[in-house]
Amino acid sequence: MAARRDRGHAAFDVGRGLAPADLPAPHAGGVTSGRFASAAPVPSAGRPPPRRAVAARPRSDNGNAACGFARSSRPVRTPAVRARGGWTVEDDAYDIDAVLQQALDRLALLADVGAALAATLDVREALRRVSRLVVHQLGDWCAIDLLDSDGTLERIAVTHRDAGPPAAGPLEGPLPVPADLASGPVARVLRGAGPLLLHRGDFPPAHADLFPARPLELFRQLDADTAIVAPLRARPDILGAITIGRTSGDRPLTDADCALVEDLARRVALAVDNARLHRETSRIAERLQRSLLPNLSGPAIPQRAARYTPSQATAEVGGDWYDSFPLPHGHITMIIGDVAGHDLRATVTMGQLRNMLRGIALDREEPPGHILNRLDVAHHQLYPDVTATCVYGVLKGNEDGPWELHYSNAGHPPPLLVTHDGDTHFLEEGHGPLLGALPDLPRDSAHRALPAGSTLVLYTDGLIERRGEPVHRGMTRLRRQAAAVAQEPLEEFCDELLTHLGSEATDDVAVLATRLPG
Repeated sequence: MAARRDRGHAAFDVGRGLAPADLPAPHAGGVTSGRFASAAPVPSAGRPPPRRAVAARPRSDNGNAACGFARSSRPVRTPAVRARGGWTVEDDAYDIDAVLQQALDRLALLADVGAALAATLDVREALRRVSRLVVHQLGDWCAIDLLDSDGTLERIAVTHRDAGPPAAGPLEGPLPVPADLASGPVARVLRGAGPLLLHRGDFPPAHADLFPARPLELFRQLDADTAIVAPLRARPDILGAITIGRTSGDRPLTDADCALVEDLARRVALAVDNARLHRETSRIAERLQRSLLPNLSGPAIPQRAARYTPSQATAEVGGDWYDSFPLPHGHITMIIGDVAGHDLRATVTMGQLRNMLRGIALDREEPPGHILNRLDVAHHQLYPDVTATCVYGVLKGNEDGPWELHYSNAGHPPPLLVTHDGDTHFLEEGHGPLLGALPDLPRDSAHRALPAGSTLVLYTDGLIERRGEPVHRGMTRLRRQAAAVAQEPLEEFCDELLTHLGSEATDDVAVLATRLPG
């Protein structure tokens, strides 16, 4: 059917015997049956929904030609027609296939937006991807503004269908704080209004808008004919606004597009809100974790240095930790460990495990294997469902040497010894199961003489492990890099390890190193 707005034209329910003669001439061609083959409710494209809508598919010699039209629920008042159960036509007729395709396109856009939001933890990059999707599937240009937690406003993205005219770039960036009494569309939306459908004549004067000239540049330089401004609303908060515009007057944005943009804005806002909550939780956990990692106390000799970096891939903290402190007899502990998990619980457990080990080590001098045995029993009693790894070592010696390391390893990657000349050796003796696995199993201790001028490196698995490759490759990389920087000052030595090995880490990384005199 072609579009028609005739009021009073009669159409009939399924099975009521609508004949071709009942249709206006433009709509009767090719209809060989006097009945509709099917009928179902359909939305009214681009208009407020009628009280009743019917889709009809008449039989045709050339196959089924789908069409639809809207009906009110008011019967026709003409007696002859009323007797046949007719209804007045209140709105246009539609091509049902086109309506269904439009609905599928809109669902596809929402699905693509969801995928873009889930593909990255970077909020800015996610919003730029969303804006690119919008201009390819809905509007000719799109702008997204975000309010920060401190109330500042920033235009994150302005994207144009034609890859962005020269005027679009300068429109991005920080914006002045919205005025309380500003009456422009963005200002109103940031106060909770919207979504707002704007036509060219609705664009506000300069003095009424939010900040006063740059948003007008957005509408005018990008030559908007119609635009929709919708709030990014999550829970009770307004996080920003999304503005979508079309420059073509023959396909303006409509009320139906408003509903789509509102749904899209809700999804964007939820993703932004979740990202901010995740980021804040991670910051709290990282601050807690760093507060539990000690300043290295004790004598200046031997030199010691430590590093910790959270995972860049997951933006979460875990249970990596290190410690080093003097014992009553003057020896120096060298400790590193990793509690399983990447959450606040792992961080808290790490702190408690570290404190327990400090108490056990300071209680009395014992072989390292016995120290880890006592720690394992206590750990299993308090945290029976949590596993952890740990290397507990004790440096013994004096400034003039010799030095040796007494140690025990509970399921942790082996320490690396690097001589002054760059020879490397992994210390694999004294290895036992991780903490929490077999708490009653006796643990071995080992000892190793340390050459003068050598460097001892303790590290967590994030430094050597990469997804999809065997761990021995990471250990080989560590040996080569440590050998290459063996004569660098200790602080630079640690920095070089993190720069060359930690930049691709998918896990937290902790490093504890000591440089012996000589």
